[in-house]
Amino acid sequence: MEIVLSLGIGLFAASGVWLLLRPRTFQVVLGLSLLTYAVNLFIFAMGRLTVGAPPVLQAGADAARIADPVPQALVLTALVISFALTALFLVVLLAARGITGSDHVDGREPGA
Repeated sequence: MEIVLSLGIGLFAASGVWLLLRPRTFQVVLGLSLLTYAVNLFIFAMGRLTVGAPPVLQAGADAARIADPVPQALVLTALVISFALTALFLVVLLAARGITGSDHVDGREPGA
């Protein structure tokens, strides 16, 4: 389970960085989204990978078996913020494309 999660985080991070280096603004926005997903998965994994464990400590329960609720709350908050930022980036992208007539990151097509 841990190796699959690690590979998934690495794949999201590598794809996000690759898309960030692309010349089109839409690809940059997708790259930022993929990097956000990679970081969220990483934070979520820091709360221990336990199946069927209670989220809070109960009387007489083993403290090593509980799932940490703080990373779950952080990821939930980060998902809401990243969704809002992605929507904002897309609006800015559309406005910039309307002004410049191009979706290239510097507003000019290469060789033009």
